[in-house]
Amino acid sequence: MNVELPKSVKEILEKFEKAGFEIYIVGGAVRDSLMGKITNDWDFTTNAIPEEILKIIPGGLYNNQFGTVFTNNPDEPDRPHEITTFRKEENYKDFRHPEKIVWGKSLKEDLARRDFTINAMALLVEGDRQEIKDYYGGQEDVKAKLIRAVGNPDERFSEDALRMMRAIRISAQLGFTIEKSTFEAIKNNASLINKIAKERVKEELFKMLSSPNPYEGIVLFKNSGLMSEILPELEKCFGVEQKSPGRHHIYDVGTHLLMSLKNCESKDPVTRFATLIHDIGKPQTYKKLETGVITFYNHEMVSTKIAENIADRLRFSKMEKGKLTTLVRWHQFTVDEHQTDSAIRRFLRNVGLENVEDMLFLRVADRLGGGARETSWRLEEFKKRLVEVQREPFSIRDLKINGNDVMKELNLKPGPKIGKILEKIFEEVVEKKIENKREALLNRLKTLAP
Repeated sequence: MNVELPKSVKEILEKFEKAGFEIYIVGGAVRDSLMGKITNDWDFTTNAIPEEILKIIPGGLYNNQFGTVFTNNPDEPDRPHEITTFRKEENYKDFRHPEKIVWGKSLKEDLARRDFTINAMALLVEGDRQEIKDYYGGQEDVKAKLIRAVGNPDERFSEDALRMMRAIRISAQLGFTIEKSTFEAIKNNASLINKIAKERVKEELFKMLSSPNPYEGIVLFKNSGLMSEILPELEKCFGVEQKSPGRHHIYDVGTHLLMSLKNCESKDPVTRFATLIHDIGKPQTYKKLETGVITFYNHEMVSTKIAENIADRLRFSKMEKGKLTTLVRWHQFTVDEHQTDSAIRRFLRNVGLENVEDMLFLRVADRLGGGARETSWRLEEFKKRLVEVQREPFSIRDLKINGNDVMKELNLKPGPKIGKILEKIFEEVVEKKIENKREALLNRLKTLAP
């Protein structure tokens, strides 16, 4: 293997070699290069301690206990290069961070502390010669598309419980399988995920949902036991039957949600998550009538409340929470050829223009996840109506006149009456009694003179 190295990477390697220190490229860059993938994530490990690194790279930043110096990456300014001293880690009392850091004596010792074999390889570069240092079978696991813990998987996950989420996320990103004993260790240690900051859990969950294989990732998430710990409300959806006379569903609620995610074409992790949990309130609203018909009345309201709780628990941003709850709350929108323009406008106001496309992605995924066809003629007509209605004034602000025009034409002072006049004109425009053209609206104003 001959990896094409960016100029900034070569310069770092040359500086350390000139100073007489060992230095290796490590982590995802080595793995991705073996897979023939382009990488911009270049990290290094060295036997130089931080103070020595800073002498070699004078502009570096060192403000942590882990021996990592950050230095500028001209190829990707937002992702600095990380140069870390060989180290050993001891006493992971919070299941995430080591209490004791000891500088290591060798590359092998440093790689032993890493999470998975595919991430525990190093690339030695000496002039034109490149050599992979692989003490734990990473190259074979890359070929076999396996995610395997370095050493004892129970120890690796008890050191850092977030590694369990990372294993599933990497599996979804790369399309790899998690090796049997490693997966069993995740199942055995799943409860440890509750020791991890919710922000970090949410970050890994969103990376999984943003991956090329979100459905496969969530299946692993469920089968590993992590879903029960992180999203118990979603776990409860499995086994809740939906099949009944006159209903189109062919799956239980949980399976329907998984299949909806599988068919969601949006790349946005919030939309994919909304698709995954849009019916999460159904277990609480389940009723089976004497006729055998199963109902879930007002499940969207209960689902919205659960979505709010999950968003708060996993520390969603205000914007993420707002979008999530909007998509879940209004996913039951009516699609009817007899809908009025007012009804369409109401839908647009409820959902928000910025969320319409993703709401339609959710709707199509919901249909496919229930065994229906991708679309229907009613849905296609509804989409056309959405476009048509958006060409019309959506609010008073869209009128070609404003409050200043009203005051000038009618010689009025500022006050509530101005707004009432604009509301009246807006209603007439909506009802197509008058065109939304400035001259026409000004002429209409004159007829309203007190």
